[in-house]
Amino acid sequence: MGISTVQIVLLVIFGCIAGMGSVLDSFQTHRPLIACTVVGLILGDVKTGILLGGTLEMIALGWMNIGAAQSPDSALASIISTILVVVGHQSVANGIAIALPVAVAGQVLTVFARTVTIFFQHAADKYAEDANFKMLDICHVAALVVQALRVAIPTFLVAAVVSPEGVQTLLNSIPKVVTGGLTVAGGMIVVVGYAMVLNMMGAKY
Repeated sequence: MGISTVQIVLLVIFGCIAGMGSVLDSFQTHRPLIACTVVGLILGDVKTGILLGGTLEMIALGWMNIGAAQSPDSALASIISTILVVVGHQSVANGIAIALPVAVAGQVLTVFARTVTIFFQHAADKYAEDANFKMLDICHVAALVVQALRVAIPTFLVAAVVSPEGVQTLLNSIPKVVTGGLTVAGGMIVVVGYAMVLNMMGAKY
């Protein structure tokens, strides 16, 4: 299965939305269940998107920002892993093995993006002192654009070059002990996620 130009454009647009959503937290578009489902819908495999998204959602329940410490990037991990799983006809277990390292790589990109946006924050402070509201708005939008590109650019690069053969070659190049370990670790984290949900519900089981 290849990805058409229209699908690539839609994936990039959604990548922008998910990237901004990870900062705004308004519509939760960066959450795995939503992100994977939308990507699956774009690629024509909603079922796989929902299954992978639901599994990754349980893992991501334990990811949160604490102070200046950034959590793994669930938005980037969800989009990239769903693309590779759907196009490469891979299992959800392989999707987890792909998503976890991508999330860590996205964490580094998030730190870089937030470092870049410091420039706009200082500029916004200056424009606020001068009561220049137009430039203040521009600074806010520019910071959001940086967050959008943080997810959109990797999404475009993967979607533009991915192929079923390439995905299989990538997975074959990873030692079984690594993919197996990531799959087992991901499964354990899912259990922790369910336990957190039950704890919040106050269920007595």
